[in-house]
Amino acid sequence: MKGGVCRPQVSRRARSMRIISCIIGLGAFLAVGALITPLPGTAQQATPMARIGFLSASFPSDARNVRFLMAFRQGLRELGYVEGQNISIESRWAEGQYDRLPGLAAELVRLNVNAIVTLGAAVAAAQQATDTIPIVMGVVIDPMTPGFAANLARPGRNITGLSSMAPELVGKQLELLKEILPRVSRVALLGNPANAGNTSQLRQAKEAAQALGLRLQSLEVRDAHEIDTAFVTMTKQQASAVVVLADSMLIDQRTRIASLAARHRLATVAWPVDHAEVGALMADGPNVTDMFRRAATYVDKILKGAKAADLPIEQPTRFELVINLRTAKTLGLVIPQSLLLRADQVIQ
Repeated sequence: MKGGVCRPQVSRRARSMRIISCIIGLGAFLAVGALITPLPGTAQQATPMARIGFLSASFPSDARNVRFLMAFRQGLRELGYVEGQNISIESRWAEGQYDRLPGLAAELVRLNVNAIVTLGAAVAAAQQATDTIPIVMGVVIDPMTPGFAANLARPGRNITGLSSMAPELVGKQLELLKEILPRVSRVALLGNPANAGNTSQLRQAKEAAQALGLRLQSLEVRDAHEIDTAFVTMTKQQASAVVVLADSMLIDQRTRIASLAARHRLATVAWPVDHAEVGALMADGPNVTDMFRRAATYVDKILKGAKAADLPIEQPTRFELVINLRTAKTLGLVIPQSLLLRADQVIQ
C-alpha cells in the first residue's frame, strides 16, 4: 500500500512472459503486412517491359526515317504503350552500309527482343538472323518474290506486316508520264538488281510499257557511284523521262538523283513521296508514314500472343500523288489541270 493505492506485485517472470508475448504478436502483424503489401518492383515483374527491335539499312538522321519512327511510336501510344514504362525500342541503323545489316540483326536477336520491325533490304537480314522472333515489315516491295511469305492471307513463317505493292505502282507511274508527255516514246528505268523486288517491278513495267507504246531502257545501279554513269547513258540513248524503281539505296540517294535529272532535263517519277520533295517531277504510291503507324498494330497483336504466321500481310489503303510544280517549270512542262486536281500535294 502506497498513497492509498493498492498495486499488485508482478513477478519478474510474469513481466518477461508479457514482453515475449508482445514481440511475438508484433512479428505476426508484420508478417501479415508483408503478405498484403507488395514489395517494390513486384508490379513490373508481373508485367515485364516489352522490347522491340527496329532495323534499317538507312540513316537515323534522314528526315523520312525520323517520320517513320515517330509514326510507329504514335501507333504504339494509341494502343496503350508508353516508351520507358511498358515498352522499349532498340534501334539499329546500317547507315547505307548494307554489309552491316546481318551483324545488326544478330545484335537484336541476342537482345532477345519480342519482335523486330524492319523495312526494305533489312527484312532479308532479319529473316536470316532468326526464324523464331516475329518480324514485322513496316514496308516491303513484294513479300512473295524473296519468299518472305507463303501467301498474303497466311504468311506461314515468322514474318508479317505491310506490302507497298510497288510492282503494281510502276504501271501507274508510266501512265502519269504519258499524261504529262503525250509524245514520250523512250523511258529509262533506274533500278538496283541487288534488290529482290527489282525483278517483279521490271516485269510489271514491261507489261505496262507495251500497252502504252513505250520503249523501256533498263539501267542497273548497285551503289551510289554508278548513278552518275546511268544518267549519262540514258541521255545518250535519248530517254525523255526516267522512272526510279523502289529501292532503299535509291531512296537514300534521292537528292542526288533529282539533281542529275534536272541537269540532264529528264522528267522523273518515283515512289515514295520523298523523291518529289527533293526535286523529282512526281511521286506516286502508298503513304509509308501511315504504314509504319499501322505496323504498331502488328506488334500489339504479337505481344498479346498472336503468331506472325497467322497474321495476314496488309495491302496499303492510303495513296498519295505529289507533283513538284517548281521542277515542271524548270523542265518547261505544263501539268494538265486534271492531274493537278488529283494531286494530294502540289509543291509550288
